[in-house]
Amino acid sequence: MSDTPARLLKLLSLLQTPREWPGGELAERLDVSPRTIRRDIDRLRDLGYPVEASRGSVGGYRLVAGAAMPPLLLDDEEAVAIAVGLRAGAGHAIEGVDEASVRALAKLEQVLPSRLRHRVSALQNATVPLTRGDGSTIDPRTLTTLASAATGRERLRFAYRSGDGTRTKRQVEPYRLVSTGQRWYLVAYDLGREDWRTFRVDRVGEPYATGARFTPRPLPVEGAGSDAGSGDTGSGDAATFLARSMRRMQPELRLDVWFGAPAEFVTARLPAHLGAPEPDGEGGCRLRASCTDSLEWVALRLALVDCEFSVQGPPQLVAYLEGLGARLTRAAAGAAAEPRQAAGPEPRHGTGPEQG
Repeated sequence: MSDTPARLLKLLSLLQTPREWPGGELAERLDVSPRTIRRDIDRLRDLGYPVEASRGSVGGYRLVAGAAMPPLLLDDEEAVAIAVGLRAGAGHAIEGVDEASVRALAKLEQVLPSRLRHRVSALQNATVPLTRGDGSTIDPRTLTTLASAATGRERLRFAYRSGDGTRTKRQVEPYRLVSTGQRWYLVAYDLGREDWRTFRVDRVGEPYATGARFTPRPLPVEGAGSDAGSGDTGSGDAATFLARSMRRMQPELRLDVWFGAPAEFVTARLPAHLGAPEPDGEGGCRLRASCTDSLEWVALRLALVDCEFSVQGPPQLVAYLEGLGARLTRAAAGAAAEPRQAAGPEPRHGTGPEQG
């Protein structure tokens, strides 16, 4: 391989696998002399890649962790695997998958060859996720479009459906994407309303970048409700703005819940933003926390802990659970009263989802 830049890229790709490469094997792979390999290693070091060499008959080269992240080279299979994984995580707002993941996905899809984009899309379309039912799924292409526009300071147009079902067309200057673990939100300046807004990304449709660039405006210190005006100016950060917006739209719930299970068990089954319950010394635990989530969502999450629990407050959550419990009891009673269908062949074990 006589083309030096191409040879260096191939050498770097080999070194980025977690193993030590003997100089002779690298020379054979690249069809050059061991002396050329030594010169190429020196070139990579000059470029900032921390290549470590070990001496001796079985010595070789390997890439080690350095002070900075060098450009990463991926083969086709690796690139497809990472893109599919980032899409799946971003599209379902998994806790811990935040804006950085979406930015990484946007960068990766920007440079993927068309043949690999087709493979990623085919794998994504052929996969049916098992969702938890406590959040809305999002087309990852919507997230990457919004993230790219925010990073590139490019105005966006999209269709938006508000909470009451009203559909409007919006033109905005995107500021940041914020993930709450349950949902994604876009913080942006709405040009039509001449004010700041927060938009639920699962309600955004047909987004596209207009190509018009803008200079970012200072974000208000005080937020407002989702898709509502702020009425204040200053500077702040997107997460704080969103939190204030959600507090104004949704009253704060002060939870006081007892669980009949160890604190570790309950913590593993509760969303992180609700905090960790404290052991009560009798095998159970108690959660005291504040949140701005809906009553319906909180009731569902408490039930999904899958143990006995008792809600001491707030009163509106107690009342909601009483109504929900009555409806579920009536539903179960109605199912028991239904006449049985004509008996058919006994179902065989193993016809459901496989478990291993």
